[in-house]
Amino acid sequence: MLDKATLAKKGYSIERFISTCKALHVSMIQYRNKLGDAEEQKTDLLSIKSLLPSTPLIVNDRIDLVYLCDGLHLGQEDIVSFSLSKKEAINYVRGVIGDKILGISTHNKEEILEANTLDVDYVGLGAYRATSTKSDAVVLKEKLGLIAGFSLKPVVAIGGVLRDDVIENVAYNAIGSGLYED
Repeated sequence: MLDKATLAKKGYSIERFISTCKALHVSMIQYRNKLGDAEEQKTDLLSIKSLLPSTPLIVNDRIDLVYLCDGLHLGQEDIVSFSLSKKEAINYVRGVIGDKILGISTHNKEEILEANTLDVDYVGLGAYRATSTKSDAVVLKEKLGLIAGFSLKPVVAIGGVLRDDVIENVAYNAIGSGLYED
């Protein structure tokens, strides 16, 4: 997870982050920038793609910028901004992005079961641990693996995940600030 605010806070450049990703053989990058405008985000996405062209790049929340990426990730609150019906919202988003990767955040068993009925490629489930980027996140810890077992989609553990965490029923770990450690 490349979170632009965390990069700035830790004194990391995008180039340094990508260098770390290359060294760790990261298989996908999700870009999040809650504070920047569309032009800054576009510039960042183009830079990331030029530095790591063969690694899938997912943009967080910005359906208008998905054309620069390999996919889109939406939080629960972002999904309902398209329609109060999550099924309708995801169908709309899928119509816009086509066969690009589509992922959504989930936080509990109910959201996992609902995601099973949606046209998404993966679900993010968390938070695994407390995290500085989402102070209101419910920490699942050991329950995360159990909840992930209900998913029919690949599960990505999100929120406070570290490089060496092994979590039952989880296909991938989304490592955020754990990448910024020297």
